[in-house]
Amino acid sequence: MQITTKFIMTTLLSSTLLAGCASAFLDVKAGSEKVAVVDAKQVSGCESKGTVTSSVLSKVWFVNRGEEGVEENLLQMARNAAVEDNADTIVKGESKKFGERTYSLYKCR
Repeated sequence: MQITTKFIMTTLLSSTLLAGCASAFLDVKAGSEKVAVVDAKQVSGCESKGTVTSSVLSKVWFVNRGEEGVEENLLQMARNAAVEDNADTIVKGESKKFGERTYSLYKCR
């Protein structure tokens, strides 16, 4: 079977569009926009609500997503988790691999 240039271009375009639109499929919980993102030194007087590890697609087929989009999605997922756990503040933590990050959740207000 011969692969045509048209097929390759269609596949590349589809992959790029899917990678760019991945954020559109992410749920945004009400109140998540109010969750603060701070440094670890700013939560000393806050109540810990635990941690959450967010993970999102970092690659669609063979096309890597951009770092900015992946980090935005990870942050939104952490904010959603904060709302679910009655937290109002998060601290960005470790990332062992691209597309995954741990956040600490706190109740500060």
